[in-house]
Amino acid sequence: MRRFREQARTNLLSEQGKALRVQRNVEVETVFGQVKHSMHFRRFSLRGLEKAKTEWGLVCIAHNMRKLA
Repeated sequence: MRRFREQARTNLLSEQGKALRVQRNVEVETVFGQVKHSMHFRRFSLRGLEKAKTEWGLVCIAHNMRKLA
């Protein structure tokens, strides 16, 4: 367990790890911010994993369609 933590820390603090973290902030976090703010999606309306997956899929489709428009 400790070995994996050490490896993860080494990966995160490497130059490549720092570059990937910066890229994540730009690419991924922006999408969640847009979904939460612009689309007002803060919580799932349906119960159950399968229904929540379907709902999230619809949110993703809507987000992608907004990007194309």
